[in-house]
Amino acid sequence: QVQLLESGGGLVQAGGSLRLSCTASGRTFSISHMGWFRQAPGKEREFVAAINWSGGSTSYADSVKGRFTISRDNTKNTVYLQMNSLKPEDTAVYYCNAALAPGAYWGQGTQVTVSS
Repeated sequence: QVQLLESGGGLVQAGGSLRLSCTASGRTFSISHMGWFRQAPGKEREFVAAINWSGGSTSYADSVKGRFTISRDNTKNTVYLQMNSLKPEDTAVYYCNAALAPGAYWGQGTQVTVSS
């Protein structure tokens, strides 16, 4: 199994920045990708960004391209999501995800609230 511990959420004004962190423990050697998803009230969970754990290639949802950056520190088993130019529509609970072969694991979620 893999355990994921997220941190870094909070309240920020529109145009501000936040950095989320997610540290994995357990079977981290089996991780192929890590990523972030978010779920706003009344909406389904949606993909935000992902990073290949070994090669470092990244992908982003169109809604966050150019504003969010995902990165990793393999030595710390940690993935980061730097969020800049935040908008009120970015308000959601953000979940860390670790994809293994096979299986996937989720963090408990961290609230991000962007005020207008």
